[in-house]
Amino acid sequence: MPTVKFPMRLDKFLGHATELSRELARRALRAKRVTVNDEVVKSASLSITTEDTVMLDDEVVEIRGPRYFMLHKPEGYVCATTDGDYPTVLDLMGFDGVDLSIAGRLDKDTTGLVLLSDDGQWVHSVISPRRQCMKTYLAELDAAIDDTVVQRFGAGFTLRNEVKPTKPATLKAVAGRQVEVSIGEGRYHQVRRMFAACGLHVEKLHRIRVGSVELDTSLAPGEYRPLTQAEIDGVSS
Repeated sequence: MPTVKFPMRLDKFLGHATELSRELARRALRAKRVTVNDEVVKSASLSITTEDTVMLDDEVVEIRGPRYFMLHKPEGYVCATTDGDYPTVLDLMGFDGVDLSIAGRLDKDTTGLVLLSDDGQWVHSVISPRRQCMKTYLAELDAAIDDTVVQRFGAGFTLRNEVKPTKPATLKAVAGRQVEVSIGEGRYHQVRRMFAACGLHVEKLHRIRVGSVELDTSLAPGEYRPLTQAEIDGVSS
C-alpha cells in the first residue's frame, strides 16, 4: 500500500501527485490553477479524499501507487533521504525518488544493489531481522581466504563490542582475492567487520543480490529501473 493516507490537505496532495513543492502548490492555488470536482479552489487546507477529482492546469492529477525500484549505487553516495556532507542515492533519482524508503542500506564506500519503495510494509519485509533476507556481496580482499575463514563465517562468531554472535554466513572464493559472501543480517558495517575480525581488509565491496533480486548488469553506476512484478513478489516472499 502507498505510504500516503487519505483524507489529506490539498497542498500535500499536490506535493505527492505532482513535481510541485508544498510552497509551489500553494502558489498554484492562489493563481486559480487548481480545481477540485470542477470548482476552482484556493484553500491549501481543503481536505481531499479518494473520491475527489483534482485537476492542475486542466489535467487530472493522481497519487501514484506503490513504486519499487532497484538502483546501482556508485561509490561516494550515502543511503539516506538527506545528508549534509555527501550526495544521497535519492539525489540520483530526482522526482522518482520522492517519498521512497531504502530497503537495506549500504555504506558510502560500498557499491551495488539498493532497493527502494514507498510501500512501507514491503520495505519492512525486506529489512526485518526476523526474516533474515539474504544479501550477497562480492568483496575484494587484501589477501586470499583459507578454510579457517570459511568455517568461521559458517559457524558465526562474536564481533568486537557485541554480545550476540553473527548468524551463519556463506563464504566462498571466486578468483584470486575476490570472494562472495552472503549474510542474513544487517549489522553496522557487518561484512567489513567480519573480515577484519579474521585479519582481512575489504578493499572493495559490491552488493549483487537481495533475496531473489539480482542487480541488473545493464544498469551503469547511478542508474535505476522499476522492479518487475516477479522481483517485487520474490524479494519479500
